[in-house]
Amino acid sequence: MNKAGGPSGGGGGAGSGPTASSAAAAAQKQRSLLQRLDNDISNIVDSFSLLVSVSRVNEPPVRNSQEAFLMEIRAAKLVQSADALLKLVSELKQTALFSGFASLNENVDCRIAAFDQEAETTEKILQRIGEEAAGSLKELESHYYSSVARNFAHE
Repeated sequence: MNKAGGPSGGGGGAGSGPTASSAAAAAQKQRSLLQRLDNDISNIVDSFSLLVSVSRVNEPPVRNSQEAFLMEIRAAKLVQSADALLKLVSELKQTALFSGFASLNENVDCRIAAFDQEAETTEKILQRIGEEAAGSLKELESHYYSSVARNFAHE
């Protein structure tokens, strides 16, 4: 997982492609869900208004039985629309929950890439410091071994 985050952190353009496509997919899904929401709500309103318009009481018994049948049909359609709206709400909740995890994972991947880059920079700095210290130590050793003070210390 760390190795997969490393190369995408190194090439800035490579990381923006999947993010842009996932953002476009999320926008498309949002448009689709909003369209479904509009359709479900308009179906409920239409079914309710038709149910109210059919629910008049008339004198002829045949007419009443027809209206009762129409009322049952409109009520069934109203229940179906409400059920579809409940399913949409459930899907929206799941989408919100899982997209939260997706953005959290994306944030974690970005942080991992940043930390990998910082670790790489730190390694380079430490390597440079080590090389400078080794060079300074060699220089000090050569001065010490060639100095007059060393010769007096051994005598």
